[in-house]
Amino acid sequence: MRLSSLLTVVGTFFVAALLSLIAANMSVKLIEESSEIGVRQALDERELTWAEVQADGLQVTLAGIAPTEAVRFAALSAAGTVVDAARVIDDMEVEAAAAIAPPRFSAEILRNDAGLSIIGLLPTSTDREALLGRVRGISARLPVTDLLETADYPAPPGWEDAIGFALIAIEQLSRAKVSVEAGRVSITAITDSAQEKARLERNLQRASPPGLQLTMDVAAPRPVITPFTLRLVKDEISTRFDACSADTDTTRERIIAAAEAAGLQGSAKCTVGMGVPSKNWGRAVGQAISALNELGAGSVTFSDADVTLVAAEGTAQGEFDRVIGELENRLPAVFSLTAILPETVDPNQGPPEFVATLSPEGLVQLRGRLSDENLRNVADSYAKAAFGSDNVYTATRLVDDLPASWPVRVLTGLEALAQLSNGAVTVTPETLVVAGNTGNPEASTNIASLLASKLGDATTFDIRVAYKEKLDPVAAVPTPDQCEAEIAEIVAVSKITFEPGNATIDASALGTMDDIAEILKLCGSIPLEIQGHTDSQGREEMNLNLSQTRAQSVLNELRARRVLTASFVAVGYGETVPIADNDTEEGREANRRIEFKLIRPKPSLPEGETTLESVASSGDTEVPSEDESGQSDE
Repeated sequence: MRLSSLLTVVGTFFVAALLSLIAANMSVKLIEESSEIGVRQALDERELTWAEVQADGLQVTLAGIAPTEAVRFAALSAAGTVVDAARVIDDMEVEAAAAIAPPRFSAEILRNDAGLSIIGLLPTSTDREALLGRVRGISARLPVTDLLETADYPAPPGWEDAIGFALIAIEQLSRAKVSVEAGRVSITAITDSAQEKARLERNLQRASPPGLQLTMDVAAPRPVITPFTLRLVKDEISTRFDACSADTDTTRERIIAAAEAAGLQGSAKCTVGMGVPSKNWGRAVGQAISALNELGAGSVTFSDADVTLVAAEGTAQGEFDRVIGELENRLPAVFSLTAILPETVDPNQGPPEFVATLSPEGLVQLRGRLSDENLRNVADSYAKAAFGSDNVYTATRLVDDLPASWPVRVLTGLEALAQLSNGAVTVTPETLVVAGNTGNPEASTNIASLLASKLGDATTFDIRVAYKEKLDPVAAVPTPDQCEAEIAEIVAVSKITFEPGNATIDASALGTMDDIAEILKLCGSIPLEIQGHTDSQGREEMNLNLSQTRAQSVLNELRARRVLTASFVAVGYGETVPIADNDTEEGREANRRIEFKLIRPKPSLPEGETTLESVASSGDTEVPSEDESGQSDE
């Protein structure tokens, strides 16, 4: 009985324990399922479907790869709204971030009369202090504003070439902004004249490294013309402008149209500038040219509002009076007309005259008549000051009865002669004639302005000045292709040779080096590769080293002759570029050579956005190569 009761009690406890265990297990599963479902719904509502949820008792584990750290935190926060945050186990990972892209390096250099500033972001590989040193050297005593920053990233391709060229450019420009990016330079500048603009654009294009994308916007403001001058001559030979000025493009077209109606042929240069004396300038000039055309021959000169019309000798008095009367009545009120009908001169009796001649060699002779000893001394001193004391020969004689304006005419004529490369000035009581050649395309205009301002309205003058391109120091500079061709001709006739087995230039080739140096001095800063080549005898590495040292020897010889070599590079090619068969002595001799090759620009880089305000300058511009022309060794 007691055993039966004990078994009953034990059985009851066992059943109760079993039922409790089953109930607890079912409770845990219920809690896990409800927690998992609740957290999953919360994540789905926030579109965090990448997260995996697993419940283990009271703990909820979140797994998966979150796109960002912020999204991972958002998943934890969403789970914390359903279960206690202490029950949430974070087993999530964050997707690996892509490497941070390097910044876009750029710089901008600004220069004006107040100083120079440089702003931008540089790679640490660019020597910031060396760059600033060059900038301070360019600015001289003017202040330099340094707004440069650096970033520890490698320099992109083309950066060093671009920053080096930017420094070269800003050194030549007094008022400019130079923007720099890798492989790209943009220049905005102002110059004083159209000639200066052309010269700068040409020099910068020549100095540009190969592969650099160069953009230039160089402006030349309209010049101030004083006096505002125009002179048209019509004779039996032609109708031509000695000087032409206009205040607008429309006025210029109107003036040229009037001149063409009077017989002008071909192109005509008419400078658009500031300083016009009246808004009716174009109308007044057109009326005066039409009047000259009616007279048939002569000249018309405008010096500001003063107009001088000189008819041809032999013009009928009645016709002259009619045309001049009509012109006086039509001219705008501000203009003052002086009309001259020259008297007929007896061809058998020459007028007194003074003649100054300038030879192509720069020698000046003063001959003819002067009014007194004082004028002779002044003319002689002026000529020696203008042309050099040793270049002037004076053989003038003193006479009486010369016009009172003779000294002014003589000295003004000498001043005009100084603007020519060669020519002559002839002064007579009736006129002053300037004739000759010049390398300045503005010489005729300048001389016309000079004579009009110095001689007055009642003086007639004739300008017969021809522009010769070969005398123009800018136009006469050979192009890079011409330089390359001329050097090729020299080395084709006289090869650059070396002492056997080394890089010392043979004494017989030094004359050739002299000739090449003279050409390169004229060519200026051109991108040039000096190439060394050998035959195939000997080891390849030895030949490569020999060709490099020989090319460098040539470069050093040019430097010794004061040739600017900043844009030159010496490269040895060894035996890799033969031009003849190495199996024969003649072929090997041809393959041992030095060549001078232009470094040609590579295709432009694709356009990118232009950048901030930044600029920097440093480094060299080293350049690749091509091949052709030159000579070398023995």
